[in-house]
Amino acid sequence: MGKSLILLVEGKSAGKTSLAPALTRGGFEVRVFHSDADALRWAQEHVPDLVLLDGASMSSSGIRCCRRLREQLSKTPIIHTRADGEPEDSSAGADIYLQKPYTWRKVINRVRALLPVDQFEEEIVRAGKLTFFRSKPSVNIEGRGETQLTPKQAQLLEAFLRHPNQILSRRLLMQTVWDTDYVGDTRTLDVHIRWVREAIEENPAEPRRITTVRGVGYIFRLPPAP
Repeated sequence: MGKSLILLVEGKSAGKTSLAPALTRGGFEVRVFHSDADALRWAQEHVPDLVLLDGASMSSSGIRCCRRLREQLSKTPIIHTRADGEPEDSSAGADIYLQKPYTWRKVINRVRALLPVDQFEEEIVRAGKLTFFRSKPSVNIEGRGETQLTPKQAQLLEAFLRHPNQILSRRLLMQTVWDTDYVGDTRTLDVHIRWVREAIEENPAEPRRITTVRGVGYIFRLPPAP
């Protein structure tokens, strides 16, 4: 499978803060444009896997460009960054909004979370005694057998498998699995976490794989290699 193609729109002043090197190191193919017009012209003939619009590095907020890219690339996920203190404008049409300061690792994590599921190359993913089958979807725990998963349960487990030993916020999980930023009521997430724990934990009441980080989210603890 080829590399995911990222359209990066950033100001010429980005310089050392450019996200292009980090995206390249992350294994992505990157097309960089420093003007709205050039990016929009390119997008007329190409469909990237994701758009990263770095409004924080541009002379304008990038909101107008974001709207026009959304019109041209209706199904392509878009991340829009903005400078510290710049108000969020949800009418821009982005899937995720980031405000400075942020680390390049945070940006890469958001990029990976938004990429289509079929970008996750492994059909079978193993983590210790856990084996996840994407195509079924189901999970097998050594000594316990195989358990079928609903599509949402599978997406949730896959999100954890993509980011082992990393804290995943409730907001990110809601964005990744339910395509929403709303975190006012996370009972749906909590219920699905419980169901996934029932499928993979020896004792769901005292989970060891998916543990709660109070006030933040959850973490999937990958056991160290023997």
